[in-house]
Amino acid sequence: MATYIVNGFSELPRNEKLKWLQEQVGLSQSSYQLLEEHLHSDPQLQKIYADISENTISNFYLPLGLAPNFLINGHLITIPMVIEESSVVAAASHAAKFWAMHGGFHTRAEGIEKTGQIHFTWNGTEEVLHQAFRRHEEHLIQAVGPLIHRMEQRGGGVEKIEIRSASPHLPDTYQLFVTFRTANAMGANFINSVLEKMAGEWESRINSSGTMGALKVIMSILSNYTPECRVTCYVEGDYSIFREMDPHMSGEQFALTFKQAVDIAVHDPYRAVTHNKGIFNGMDAVILATGNDFRAVEAGGHAFAARSGTYRSLSQVELSEKSFRFSLEVPVAVGSVGGLTGTHPLAKVSLEILGQPDAEQLMQYTAAAGLANHFSAIRSLITTGIQKGHMKMHLGNILRQLGASPEESASVTVHFKDRQVSFANVSSYLESIRNPLSHP
Repeated sequence: MATYIVNGFSELPRNEKLKWLQEQVGLSQSSYQLLEEHLHSDPQLQKIYADISENTISNFYLPLGLAPNFLINGHLITIPMVIEESSVVAAASHAAKFWAMHGGFHTRAEGIEKTGQIHFTWNGTEEVLHQAFRRHEEHLIQAVGPLIHRMEQRGGGVEKIEIRSASPHLPDTYQLFVTFRTANAMGANFINSVLEKMAGEWESRINSSGTMGALKVIMSILSNYTPECRVTCYVEGDYSIFREMDPHMSGEQFALTFKQAVDIAVHDPYRAVTHNKGIFNGMDAVILATGNDFRAVEAGGHAFAARSGTYRSLSQVELSEKSFRFSLEVPVAVGSVGGLTGTHPLAKVSLEILGQPDAEQLMQYTAAAGLANHFSAIRSLITTGIQKGHMKMHLGNILRQLGASPEESASVTVHFKDRQVSFANVSSYLESIRNPLSHP
């Protein structure tokens, strides 16, 4: 626990930060050594990693894995995934191979528009405000011309500006609702820069024009709710393709039970949250691998799931007489250029693995990974249960925590091939190997 407030911490060199840390929290020598060992051996690469964030003292590694066999719109894709949970990569890979043999994933970007808002107060009449907006709208576009010029050359820019009342609960509060296209960039910094410049011009023009009323800008910021930048993704097939999913179910029974599981998440928010989390398990892993902002995509996705006023499933199942269709609709605001995608060395590699996609393609690949992982999770839930496969994949982590040798790990893996895996069970069996006399 720190004993005093530190000033100017960000300006200290790394060794001084570590010295302070040792003094304040009693950092052990072994922990100090781990921080050193996780630095990159190439100083130039380490500088890139250090400059990505603030007050960097080491690197926190997560594995970069591959999920092969994704047949997406007729093309085979290998998807890179960064995540700490091995079962996610395994689930995505298993579903990808299954659906590759049954038509693959069908995806489509339904739009690429993003939005930003300039929130402000106005103490005059609404009619006067709207008249002033119509007079100055073109000037607002002209004012941000130098900022949007290069984006316009790439096919992006400002699409539309609207003036809206904020809410009946916020009197005298309004917003300029600005729609953008950002080409292949996610565009957060671009949008915020344009909004701030536009906000200054808006406030200045209104207050200096003799308009009957006073305007004060509160804030200018992009919105991570992007319903006009979304993807649809689906898989479909005859019931017969599921005939070997579970020995106790026919293909039709599997399809019907699968639909019941999804329908529960349509009507029960408690289930829907975990249900949708299974989608983001797959999506987040791709978003991280490509250097995009998974927090922004998740926030927008969860808002989209609640757009009806009740939080619901992002996926749905439709059944006809013999056919099963499993689909996902979700906002996915990502970019394939700019930001971390252009600076993180492994984000560049991930985009190369994906075939250097544009933003719309990356949106679709991300959604397909989400639907694949989601399919595997629901399949497990309605057949063997989620823990059997999950804990099998987790066995390696348990063995590492218990310090198992390669020989011990091999013995444990064989022993638990058909047994329930838990930390307590593995620990007990490992102890019986190490001390056979005390475990008759």
